[in-house]
Amino acid sequence: MSLYELERDGNAQELIRLLRESDNERVKTRAAELLGNFEDHDDRRDVVNALVNAAQSDSDAITGAAIDSLDELGDDAITQLIGSMAGVDLEDDAADWVKAKAYMQVLDADVPELRMAAANGLGNLDQADAVPKLAERFEDADPRVRARAARSAGKIGDSRATTPLESVLSDRKAGVRREAADALGNIGNRQALQALLPLYEDDDERVRRIAVGAFGNFGNDRPVDYLIEALSDDSAAVRRTAVYSLIELLSNVPTDQSHEIRDTVVEKLSNTDDRSVVVPLVEILEESTQAAQRRNTAWMLGRVTSQEERDRVIESLVDALGDDDQMLRQFAATSLAELGDDDNMVERRLLKIVQDDGVDPDIRGQAIFTLGKVGSERSRKTLDKLIDETEHDVVRKKAFSAISKLGGRG
Repeated sequence: MSLYELERDGNAQELIRLLRESDNERVKTRAAELLGNFEDHDDRRDVVNALVNAAQSDSDAITGAAIDSLDELGDDAITQLIGSMAGVDLEDDAADWVKAKAYMQVLDADVPELRMAAANGLGNLDQADAVPKLAERFEDADPRVRARAARSAGKIGDSRATTPLESVLSDRKAGVRREAADALGNIGNRQALQALLPLYEDDDERVRRIAVGAFGNFGNDRPVDYLIEALSDDSAAVRRTAVYSLIELLSNVPTDQSHEIRDTVVEKLSNTDDRSVVVPLVEILEESTQAAQRRNTAWMLGRVTSQEERDRVIESLVDALGDDDQMLRQFAATSLAELGDDDNMVERRLLKIVQDDGVDPDIRGQAIFTLGKVGSERSRKTLDKLIDETEHDVVRKKAFSAISKLGGRG
């Protein structure tokens, strides 16, 4: 029976036997790889014990396969391996600092896969005292170890990792730079974010995307120019990320600065490809669950939309008029007014809302407000009639205000 068939049939014991007794290194390596798929097996304990023993073999191939499988099986499996390597009995209820101490010992192991496993484990323990030891691995000879150490430092999020991580941003391996950039974004202090700014033009697309994605965490307008540059990136993913970061940035900066920054962003966006900006903005408005993001997006859409994307934007903004968030409804209404209505599309959509008695009066009132900005004679007549027929004071009040802007009552 082949190894594949043993794995398919769930024969963990036979795979364990081959891992322990086979004279063929390739067979033992493959058995170790397949045992990583037995996470919920009844013989899981036997599987973990066998892999822990195999991870300490003299064969780099077998060791690497066993460690990867233990990683697949979960933190408890890796913890058992680390405890065995460090000569410490790490029970499931052992304190995290005890586990972290054992993991830090194994960070100096000769086998790179063990150093990788130890780095991974430290990232899950959230022990700030492990950061200096992880930082030592930023200069590891194996790029996989450097990458895992950077990732774990970012998970822990201690500011002491910031300066060491900055040095990793120039690593020759793109994968390591990606992990360092992501880690600095997670740490998110001023020094970390400042270090990421030059990476908007890194040679690696994923590095650029990670860096640009972190720019939204700034609490000031420092990254605006970099984000605008990123909107011209060759990568659609980077451009989309830049739009999201711009909106996130507007949500994070102090209120007294947000208006000025919004104006700056709109001015700079006027020189970019409209579609690369508008489509992600519509997606944010329709899909985001963050109120501040959606409000800023609704405001922005009224000022950066081109004719090409106008129909879709109008539909999205009209739908936003029915949202529970009053401020979002107001921003959507003002943006619809900003877009104008040369083809009467906005007016037609708003009139459907205004004339529907089943729509919430506050939402109808918001639509009426917009009609006062873009409506034609048709809107004036509709609102004139509505004043006499409606039972809702808010609708009547809004209609009076809007009709006065459209020429008054007939």
